[in-house]
Amino acid sequence: MTVTTSCHADPTTKPVVGSPKLALVGSPNGGKTSVFNRLTGLHAKTGNYPGVTVSRTTGVCRIGKDKYNIEDLPGAYSLTPISPDETIVADALEGTIEGIEAPDAVLVVTDATALRRSLLLLAETLQRNLPTAVVVTMTDELRRRGGSLDTAALSQALGVPVVPVVANRGIGIGELRRLITTWQTWNRPSVAPPTDAEELAGWVDSILSSVGYHDPQPDARTERIDKVLLHPVWGTIVFFLVMFLFFQALFTWAAPFQDAIDGLFGWLGEWVDSHVSNPILAGLLGDGIIGGVGSVLVFIPQIVLMYLLLAILDAVGYMSRAAFLMDKVMSRAGLEGRAFVAMLSSFACAIPGVMATRTIPSSKDRIATMLGVPLATCTARLPVYVLLVGMLIPDTAKVGPFSGQGFTMFLLYLLGGFSAMMAAWVVKKITDRSGLLLPFYMEMPPYRIPTLRSVGIAMWEPTKAFLHKAGTIIMLTTIVIWALTTFPMRSEADLTKAGVDPRDDVAVAAYTMDHSIAAGVGKAVEPVFEPLGFDWRIDVSLIGSLAAREVAVSTLGQMASATDPEDDAEVSEQIDRWTWTDGEHQGEKVFTPATIVALILFFAYALQCMSTVAVMKRETGGWKWPAIAFGYMFVLAWVMAFIGRTVTNLVI
Repeated sequence: MTVTTSCHADPTTKPVVGSPKLALVGSPNGGKTSVFNRLTGLHAKTGNYPGVTVSRTTGVCRIGKDKYNIEDLPGAYSLTPISPDETIVADALEGTIEGIEAPDAVLVVTDATALRRSLLLLAETLQRNLPTAVVVTMTDELRRRGGSLDTAALSQALGVPVVPVVANRGIGIGELRRLITTWQTWNRPSVAPPTDAEELAGWVDSILSSVGYHDPQPDARTERIDKVLLHPVWGTIVFFLVMFLFFQALFTWAAPFQDAIDGLFGWLGEWVDSHVSNPILAGLLGDGIIGGVGSVLVFIPQIVLMYLLLAILDAVGYMSRAAFLMDKVMSRAGLEGRAFVAMLSSFACAIPGVMATRTIPSSKDRIATMLGVPLATCTARLPVYVLLVGMLIPDTAKVGPFSGQGFTMFLLYLLGGFSAMMAAWVVKKITDRSGLLLPFYMEMPPYRIPTLRSVGIAMWEPTKAFLHKAGTIIMLTTIVIWALTTFPMRSEADLTKAGVDPRDDVAVAAYTMDHSIAAGVGKAVEPVFEPLGFDWRIDVSLIGSLAAREVAVSTLGQMASATDPEDDAEVSEQIDRWTWTDGEHQGEKVFTPATIVALILFFAYALQCMSTVAVMKRETGGWKWPAIAFGYMFVLAWVMAFIGRTVTNLVI
């Protein structure tokens, strides 16, 4: 019988009831997720296990007419757990997670270049007595570095099927697919591996000696590069240089694409003005949706570029070196290297950063890290920073041969990382005075040339998530903000009575917004923020940013557009002309350098993200720590903004 081996994800990516479930087990960085992506066609469904925030990734593989549910279990070095990730893997194989059935069979993904360590995890898996097959990855790397392995002999020695693959190039995937169709015939080992540590070590040695395994030679190229990149002095210099050039690129390379997107949304706004006669609908489409969402989407080139550069740095193997360098810094703050991994994740988004703390064995270290990671400069802050830095620093400003704006962004990212580490250090000192540090283990893969496929996936997935946020949370919030700044609408009689010419569209728009529901809310909280130089319009943007920090930019764009519908200048130019509409500052400019500095610092420190608060609540099991995080970060943000405004006024 011929088996059709074309395999792709079911469009729904939902588990198929009645179909067999296969679990992928393997250590981090061992190629497990690459195998999963090949089997499921890159269309995976990600959620959480019941009761915890550990990610659960599932997909459906169709082979011929049959479908197989594939679950990518979290990476684990052992099934004797010391972290929530490893606990989930052990419980998933035992079938003890409520609502999650045990798998019908297991695919253990082993790294050929580190087979000894992989066999330890395999032994623990075989002890579960489930139908098991072994996928050996990195076989090309093993051969390139002078190692050897007889996979047929390995299958005979283990008593289970073994298939070698090079997942990122698709080699061996066809054979793996054929193997999956025979999962019911996979053997359970007749004699389970021993559980005693000494006996288990002997079992591993006997397996390796019987399969002609020779360890790979050290990668000469990797060793030469690491002599520089892991050097305590030169490596640190290279790290900061890489980060500095990283942020230079964000401003210089993305600018032409930003201008094109800005021009597109400007054209769309003009089209709405000329073709939609209903003023309320025109306002909703032009000011609310196009003006609001468009002011955020204009930063897509910088976000795509940032994820592209991060994906390349990770794929070549540099990010693990950065973690190694920063581990020494983290230890001085009383934290271990896993805390740096969580903080590194937070530079993309605080949510995965908070979730990454589950790999930290110490509960006190987890809390300390969790309360610090939201201060790392996440992607959501990028649109706000780009807007405000562009207003504060002229695009012609230079620091030597480099862009002054890029240099400022680099300093802001340094500020975020330093603040996150210091906050975690303070919390650790308060909650744990023992000073005990557990050992930190992290593999450093050899340097590799990244494939277009792997970089593309790593770049597209977070970009897609941002676009999804723009199409849901940000759009919904901008529509709400538009309504709050538009209503109640005024009749001609009301306008005339207030001394506003109904024929003057600019005056009508300004009066309507200044007397809107949003204005009432903003002016109610204005006394809290007035010492920072924030008027009610900035206050409204701060309230909107609680849904997502990017909403602050869309809100400012909306209010700028609503204030003067005939002004087609960029958002930064429009709000730069704002003046205080009432009070003792009436007529004075709002966005002075001191106010811009204060606003930047407020966003640097405030926890303007309710999604992060919700994840903290699920991760800690209550509202205590999320409430503490939100409260201390708000106070810190207000104080730092006040200091920044005061110092700037003294300097200028």
